[in-house]
Amino acid sequence: MPAFKIGLLLFVSLGVASFSDIEMNRSTTGGAKKEAMSADSTAAGKQLAIRYCSSCHLFPEPELLDKKTWVTGVLPNMAMRLGLKLPGQDSLRSLSLEEEKAISQLTIYPETPALSMDEWSAIVRYYERTAPAEPLPQKPHPTVTNQLPLFTAKELVLSDKPVPQTTLLKYDKTTAQLYVGDAQNALYVLDGKLQPGEGLLKDTWWIDTPPTDIDFPKNAAPRVLTIGIFSPSDQQLGRLMTLERSAKPGSNPVNIKGLPRSVQFASGDLNGDGKDDALICGFGNNAGKLFWYDNFEPTKEHVLKALPGARKVEIADFNHDKKPDIMVLMAQAREEVSIFYNQGNGQFKEKTVLRFSPLFGSSYFELVDFNKDGFQDILLTNGDNWDYSAINKNYHGVRIYLNDRKDNFKEAWFYPMYGASKALARDFDNDGDLDIAATSFYTNLAQPEQGFIYLANEGKLTFKPFSTPEAANGKWLTMEAADFDQDGDIDIVLGSYFHSLGEMTQLLFKGITSFPQLLVLENQGK
Repeated sequence: MPAFKIGLLLFVSLGVASFSDIEMNRSTTGGAKKEAMSADSTAAGKQLAIRYCSSCHLFPEPELLDKKTWVTGVLPNMAMRLGLKLPGQDSLRSLSLEEEKAISQLTIYPETPALSMDEWSAIVRYYERTAPAEPLPQKPHPTVTNQLPLFTAKELVLSDKPVPQTTLLKYDKTTAQLYVGDAQNALYVLDGKLQPGEGLLKDTWWIDTPPTDIDFPKNAAPRVLTIGIFSPSDQQLGRLMTLERSAKPGSNPVNIKGLPRSVQFASGDLNGDGKDDALICGFGNNAGKLFWYDNFEPTKEHVLKALPGARKVEIADFNHDKKPDIMVLMAQAREEVSIFYNQGNGQFKEKTVLRFSPLFGSSYFELVDFNKDGFQDILLTNGDNWDYSAINKNYHGVRIYLNDRKDNFKEAWFYPMYGASKALARDFDNDGDLDIAATSFYTNLAQPEQGFIYLANEGKLTFKPFSTPEAANGKWLTMEAADFDQDGDIDIVLGSYFHSLGEMTQLLFKGITSFPQLLVLENQGK
């Protein structure tokens, strides 16, 4: 304390000193009371958030987002779903008439509030007080080498479209052809060697809505799945159909309409009657479902999960009882991975094996036996940012969950990757272990070449990351891996999708002027 203040204090009267002590005590007591009241208010807000948020999904911890994103993005949407009408809010604003009609039939915005405005304000204060001021940074990870020693890159352009919008990549091993879907309702059939020139494009199909998946049944025409509306939508305009221009004599073509924004399907004999069934992911938006059709017949529908967000299914015998089980990734609100164990006669019992926050952004998975113990592990990406919190999230990336041989899965490896959209595990370098190819779609990267990452397996779940300068020339929504040039190793093809000209403009500002529909990464071997 400065000397002149000490001297002054020596001359104050006892009464004044006592009065000052009293005021100081009052001030200290008042501050403590305010802190206690604030702590009580925060605790009350947390309890309310747990009560109302957890009624639909896992409780989202405040550190998952920054304060601004909570207050201006996520929480206002939550308020509407709890029946609260905040000033200036309209749940159906800016929607088309068709979309407004579809959503109004779902009654997702209650007319009667589930809580009071005071309770809601306490929830908002809780997130404001406890969330970080800025999004948390990624954890350290190995530096990415911006070259691919194992691959050479080449660009392919299939049409004169100025904006690439690839929605599907699927390789048919039997015919050695690559099927490429486009958001402009086109399906291109390419010579599988993917060499530029007149022989590249084998056929073009024009379909009613964008194709998202296709399969190739033995001795029959392909079956193609379409989404309806590519952007988030609750209109049921998807379709599953046989890809043929005219039905062959004696054939029974598939033509199932009215699907809820269908994104992927699988086929298998789910009920043991000797006939293949269709298992479909109806992602929807606010409403959707995971369901199957007995023998591909639309009148024989069985719903496994009546919730939106079904993103991907795999059919496999998880419990080794010689009956096909189902694993599904649910990627909307109640994000999770579940196994539906086959009980026989078309009956299934669900076990949820992984649960995630509604902000997790699940985007894709595949089954892979990483540790070679005979049990399927899970390779999963999370990075979907097409929601109310379009910021970089430190928990986005690529993950491996190992199976304990009892279908309990535990995270064993994580690679941070903003906007991660898909990952494939293959032995690309032919050294006996599984490498990973991963894409990032749901983010505007400061380093756009890292929209593709190749992770070389160095053993014991250690991976070295690589990218390539050519990956900066697109936004890679789709990816396929196969031996396209038939030289004995696995190549990769990436499909670019720009949702708007604005996304392309951001890359133009970075000096990028080439926007191919496909980027082919030819494996050169060791």
